[in-house]
Amino acid sequence: MEFSEHIKTANVEDVVLRQPLNPPGRGTLCITGHHLLFSDREDGGSRQLLLLLRNIDAIEKSVENLLGYSGFFSNAGLSERMTGSSGTITIKCKDLRVFQLDIPGMEQCLNIARSIETLSCLDCVCEMYPFFYRPAFLSLQDQWGLSSPEKHYSQMKALQAGWRLSSVNRDYSVCPSYPPAVIVPNGVDDDTLKKAAKFRQGGRFPVLCYYHKKNGMVIMRSSQPLPGANRKRCREDELLLQAVMGDSDKGYVIDTRSSQQAQQARMTGGGFESKSSYSCWKRLHRQMERGKALQESLIKVVEACGDESHNMDRWLSKLENSKWLSHIQTALSTAGLLAECVERDGHSVLVHGSEGRDCSLLISTLAQIIMDPHCRTMEGFLALLEREWVQAGHPFQQRCARSAFSHARLQQESPLFLLLLDCVWQLWRQFPLALGFSEALLLRLATEVYASNYGTFLCNSDQERCTLGVKTKTHCLFQALLRLEERDYYCNPLYEPTELAIWPSVHPQSLQLWRGFFLRWTPQTRHLEEAQEEIRNMVIECGKLMLR
Repeated sequence: MEFSEHIKTANVEDVVLRQPLNPPGRGTLCITGHHLLFSDREDGGSRQLLLLLRNIDAIEKSVENLLGYSGFFSNAGLSERMTGSSGTITIKCKDLRVFQLDIPGMEQCLNIARSIETLSCLDCVCEMYPFFYRPAFLSLQDQWGLSSPEKHYSQMKALQAGWRLSSVNRDYSVCPSYPPAVIVPNGVDDDTLKKAAKFRQGGRFPVLCYYHKKNGMVIMRSSQPLPGANRKRCREDELLLQAVMGDSDKGYVIDTRSSQQAQQARMTGGGFESKSSYSCWKRLHRQMERGKALQESLIKVVEACGDESHNMDRWLSKLENSKWLSHIQTALSTAGLLAECVERDGHSVLVHGSEGRDCSLLISTLAQIIMDPHCRTMEGFLALLEREWVQAGHPFQQRCARSAFSHARLQQESPLFLLLLDCVWQLWRQFPLALGFSEALLLRLATEVYASNYGTFLCNSDQERCTLGVKTKTHCLFQALLRLEERDYYCNPLYEPTELAIWPSVHPQSLQLWRGFFLRWTPQTRHLEEAQEEIRNMVIECGKLMLR
């Protein structure tokens, strides 16, 4: 596609930009295939706004000085009727920024609006900006990513006695959403894995995602089994889970659906691990919202944060009705249960819901942060996200297509990754010395997952990324974040490593609204950020003096 086809007006002079935390500015507005650029050079100053069009969630148009013009949309004399007219475009971004553009000339305003609407919703992955982004400090020849199943396996020497790296999915034929290599028990051959995959939704048979060095217990994840209404069995699936047990006498299955939802799934071919077929596995149900309910919760909490009535009762009511903090509480408590089963009770756990690509990844990630000190370092955390979300097949392209402002009908959008970042922020706030990265990293990731210069969050699976050449034609965000300049900015200067698990409090009084994200563009939060940055600089300088 030629981007120029969708740009009838490439630039407009004398545009007024009104955005949060800044006075209005007058300057030139330009639109390209991927960016909106505003340049303000009034009063000898220079202020620029460079916005990825992909970051735009919704636009609203309003017109002025058009009353009295009958037949406004007729072709004859259109430009004459628009002379002296002006329009305002309100742009609502996926990072929750809202700003206005006052554009002289109605025709120019409508052209800009149409271009934004078209170019902000490109469906073809290969036309998105990461395929055009070429920073001088990165090379396409560099290895893409921080981790791989092979690297992860090689780093865990203690694991290798009882587990192996299988390439059964090398051509993605067994499970389209899994990576080519997975870690499975030694005693289970590839033919058994193929048959077990047919008994799991989407082919997502149980695979290892975490090995606990302290006691040798593991976390596995999968999708739901498929016994259906006829209560079918799969000997290979049962053998696979029996092999996970090793010398242990019991394991847990944490199902992120309610017991009733799991029972109802049988009517459509799904189901759960029955007691008769999986006698050593105890099933625990912890219902977690996903899909439309979670997306609507995000929309409501953002709406509450934008309420300008200054009415306390209304604010508290809207925040409660959004249920966002309730979702945080459920995620953290379920992850705490998972970590407790492994760390304190000393048993292995299988996690799944229906598809195993959303809530299962959320709680397995949080549980690893709770238990594993390496996952709390900046590099370990980014490698964990790559392993548990990017490689494990979270459908980013579908889940993050829209944010909280879009007027489009909800399809498969769901802010699971944003919910994860909010949960990690709650951990960071409760344990300010235990995590090696700062809130700034979480905010950066919350922006990048919806609109990015990098290819890390493109597509819905590893297979799609390989097919479209994402790993050879785009750059990896995680590698860029670990460059020395970036690492220094995102590290936590108060970080003190601990080998102990960090058990979060999930009492309502312990959980707070993530102001840094939801109130990011308000003056109050900006003042807080400035104070935090000053404290950070003081801590860094103090550390340097102590080293002298």
